[in-house]
Amino acid sequence: MRVVYGCLCALLLLVVPWVEGQKLPTRDEGLFQMQIRDKTLFHDTSVIPDGAEISGYLFRDTPKRYYFVVEEDNTPLSVTVTPCDTPLEWRLTLQELPEEASGEASGEPEPLEQQKQQVTTSEGSELFTYKGNDVESFISSSSPSGLYQLEVFSTEKDSSFKVYASTTPESDQPYPELPYDPRVDVTALGRTTVTLAWKPTPTGSLMGQPVQYCVVVNKEHNFKSLCAAEAKMGSDDGFMAAPKPGRDFSPFDFTHFGFGPPGNDLGKDRSTSLSAKRAAAAKPSRFYGAKPGRSSDIQKLCIGNKNIFTVTDLKPDTQYYFDVFAVRAATNGSTAYVGTFARTKEEAVQKTLELKDGKVADVFVRRRGSRLLRFAPVASHQRVTLHVHVCLDAVQLQVRRDGKLLLSQTVEGVRQFQLRGRPKAKYQIRLRGSRRGASSLRVLASTRAAGKQPFPSLPEDTRVKAFDRLRTCDSVTVAWLGTQERNKYCVYRREVAASYGEEERKRERNQCAGPETRRKADKVLCKYFHSANLQRAVTTETVAGLEPGKSYLLDVYVVGHNGHSVKYQSKLVKTRKNC
Repeated sequence: MRVVYGCLCALLLLVVPWVEGQKLPTRDEGLFQMQIRDKTLFHDTSVIPDGAEISGYLFRDTPKRYYFVVEEDNTPLSVTVTPCDTPLEWRLTLQELPEEASGEASGEPEPLEQQKQQVTTSEGSELFTYKGNDVESFISSSSPSGLYQLEVFSTEKDSSFKVYASTTPESDQPYPELPYDPRVDVTALGRTTVTLAWKPTPTGSLMGQPVQYCVVVNKEHNFKSLCAAEAKMGSDDGFMAAPKPGRDFSPFDFTHFGFGPPGNDLGKDRSTSLSAKRAAAAKPSRFYGAKPGRSSDIQKLCIGNKNIFTVTDLKPDTQYYFDVFAVRAATNGSTAYVGTFARTKEEAVQKTLELKDGKVADVFVRRRGSRLLRFAPVASHQRVTLHVHVCLDAVQLQVRRDGKLLLSQTVEGVRQFQLRGRPKAKYQIRLRGSRRGASSLRVLASTRAAGKQPFPSLPEDTRVKAFDRLRTCDSVTVAWLGTQERNKYCVYRREVAASYGEEERKRERNQCAGPETRRKADKVLCKYFHSANLQRAVTTETVAGLEPGKSYLLDVYVVGHNGHSVKYQSKLVKTRKNC
């Protein structure tokens, strides 16, 4: 923030689209409070008290003017203009008050025409001009009385901005102070994460005033103010939604946002459109993201008073810009740290797993990770059969033949796909893990004529049902569905604690962990079963030799012709305590 020192002071800040007969407010506080509620006087005026920040909105090539009435000489003043969304031009000039306006307040409204004449007949003395998108301040420790005009102008596009003015800047301190080193440092860098650290603001650490930090992440550039980032997040096709009256504006901003008298149809149409856009905006929350379909991809996260933060869920090998803003809770005023940027690390080069014709390959995919498989048949072929057995969470399967996409879908359980072949064709298989967790798979690709399946077929419902009426002190009876294919089914049991719950059950849900991983003492029986009629493809079994009042985990494995097995969903049962 660049600070310019000059001579200026203000008691009131007015947006003045001059209307015939409108008067400046009296300097009598009681009468002033009554007058600002009279919309015949202030139907198109924005007034804020001394020491507050207001939000404004500009239409391109349409200036907005603010007037500062200074009654007493040698009064300190601070004026800050914060551009949002686009660079602004603003100019500050000083007029002298009429002689009768510099005396004691009479309690009656002063005629507007005399003061208006002072502005329209004289350019006044120019105090300061600025053009750009920096947060700019004009500070004076001693100012003469007079009428000051602040003119704000946007030549690029419609834009929002903020203005703050105070005659007691030393005590107000609306914006948090920056530490002696205001830089944001990158302390750790990963493929999808970046850790940031910065020194705390003295406003919070030394002065004890509540301050929180907001982190803004985007791929385009750093921001010089928090409102600039928020304006970018809320933009839609380059047109900012006008602030909603009574929310972003002060309570004394009325309809039309300074478009002029109510009869102005053009202003009415634009106001209605802008209000509708604003009403459609998302409600505030801890996380703010760019609208779907926009390339800006801005995120805003307010994290409390921590000064170390790790940004997650980033893309590998991508440059990001990071900004930190200290926000004072009492005033909602914010100060920008010196932002930084960093490029996330590249995705680790994955080793491609080569599939052999007719051989099962075990594949592990990390949570939200990916694995690449390649199948290059040696012999000429007309068709490729791809068998996939997903043992844990579902995965996204994508198959390409010589770069052409053949298949893309989410897969779980046991699946089989028929792919049309071509001479000397090569197949690329990509597996992507889900957000929920890692997954383990068994994959087999074959060009041979259809024969026995490598993995046993499964019914649509792989649950194991327990019959409560058949439950005794030393046995339970369970049932499960089969298929038309004759397979071997093995039942295993394991005693578990009474507190056995969902977390423990999640560890048992790997369908690829076959009977070979179990103790021999856990085995109950194995039997063959199938039914030509799927409506009757159900079998039951009684598990005996149990202890009264104990909990057991029952598992049913279906074993295929080549020894590969698939586990049904585990079933938790409990014997009766008294019989």
